[in-house]
Amino acid sequence: MKKFNEINLSSETLRAIEDMGFSEMSKIQEDAIPRLLDGKDIIGQSQTGTGKTAAFSIPIIENCDIEQNKIQAMILCPTRELSVQVSEEIKRLGKYKKGLKVIPIYGGESIAKQTKSLKKGVHIVVGTPGRIIDHKNRKNLDLSNIKTIILDEADEMFDMGFRDDMDYILKDLNKDRQTVFFSATMDKKIVKFANRYQNEAEMIKVKKSQMTVAKIEQTHYELKEGNKEEILCRVLDFYEPKLAIIFCNTKKQVDRLVDNLLDKGYSADALHGDLRQNQRDKVMKKFRDGNTKILIATDVAARGIDVDDVDVVINYDMPEDEEYYVHRIGRTGRAGREGRAFSFVSRRDNYRLKKIEKYIKTKITKAEFPKREDVKMKKLTSVFENIKTEMDSKDLKTYKKILAENTDDIDLEDFAAALLKLYMEKDSSIVERPESNAIARLHMNVGRKMGIKPNHILAALMEKVDYDSSLVEKIDIFETFSFFEIPESKVEQTIRNMNGTKIRGRMIRVEKSKKK
Repeated sequence: MKKFNEINLSSETLRAIEDMGFSEMSKIQEDAIPRLLDGKDIIGQSQTGTGKTAAFSIPIIENCDIEQNKIQAMILCPTRELSVQVSEEIKRLGKYKKGLKVIPIYGGESIAKQTKSLKKGVHIVVGTPGRIIDHKNRKNLDLSNIKTIILDEADEMFDMGFRDDMDYILKDLNKDRQTVFFSATMDKKIVKFANRYQNEAEMIKVKKSQMTVAKIEQTHYELKEGNKEEILCRVLDFYEPKLAIIFCNTKKQVDRLVDNLLDKGYSADALHGDLRQNQRDKVMKKFRDGNTKILIATDVAARGIDVDDVDVVINYDMPEDEEYYVHRIGRTGRAGREGRAFSFVSRRDNYRLKKIEKYIKTKITKAEFPKREDVKMKKLTSVFENIKTEMDSKDLKTYKKILAENTDDIDLEDFAAALLKLYMEKDSSIVERPESNAIARLHMNVGRKMGIKPNHILAALMEKVDYDSSLVEKIDIFETFSFFEIPESKVEQTIRNMNGTKIRGRMIRVEKSKKK
């Protein structure tokens, strides 16, 4: 791989790149940056995590004329989260280019505030198509001086229905501008669309094997749905990640998991589509600053997250789409660092695992999840290491004096063991939590004769008991009665909430089955 200092970049940009911990270029950067610096149009196929943001940001910064207080480059993004992320990366890469002004504009933030910033003058605009058009129609955006336009994650913009908006923006720009498309996939509709607006564009393609970052250790655990939270806690306690992102498939599951982890003493926060923009910004700032250690997110809300220090990604729910898996694990192992990705695979997820392995052409290793004893021993080892460090580097005279005055008739070995026991018992990460892997079989007094089907029972459980459908392991419908299996920990709540309710007009009675 080429190094950044081997190409013609300014000392200010090289200094910023060095501050961010980069030295060698990724494949997409090596292929794209020289071409973009020369003003060529390109179509780049590259997944999240391959360094594509820096690939187009560096040439934009290098080619920007600070003396011209006009918009010279614009980046279109599918989401406001990605707009903010790209804007922040450009600011970091351009922090030594004195006077460079970058602004993200997107829905969910005051248009008056954005207008005020635009009136002061800006060199680079990053935004969503809808809000770009709003400002364009209000005459807040002067696009006559644009040299370069980037369409980032073009496939997502197509899927989200932005094709007409992209067309509306592109057709009014200077004909001699530089037009660049970046996309995770590159099907015919995108290429055909790009050809209408590009001039002799060069195709750059990063192969799938390079899209899935090689330095990510990918592992899956086979478990029952009701075990997930217990195993999640063990994984977090054993590996002690500096920053972790946990993916769930629904907003409801995100909120539930955040609440449960907070109750257990973990530092966690949620990121999903129901949050207002200022809430999302606060959540992301706390996560980047390390004040929140665990971010629990849905796929859509997490699109575009770019935090270099994430060392663990956990698929609490297996993704619905194979590409989502690639996007998810691409949040770790960034900027040349190593990372870990853990996937929780229940019985119903096996087919998804096989589809993902086929898509990424990689076997995701099956592993045994950490046992409680493993977590305890890991913590003990950590405690001993900390004590040894304290003994070597700190002044202990005051504490030795206190010990000497109070331990005449005490066995010091017993005293040290008692201190260790107290410490371990108070540590929230190793507190004895009840096992959650037991599955209970419940009997319900309605069956096939009353027109009952599995989806009727499932819908009633989701509505009355308020837990995710994935917790229901099995439903068996017989002529006049039914059985369903759920985690043992949910039995009391289920019986309490279901008894006395109705399914298809029938009064329900639920009780625990004597035989499983």
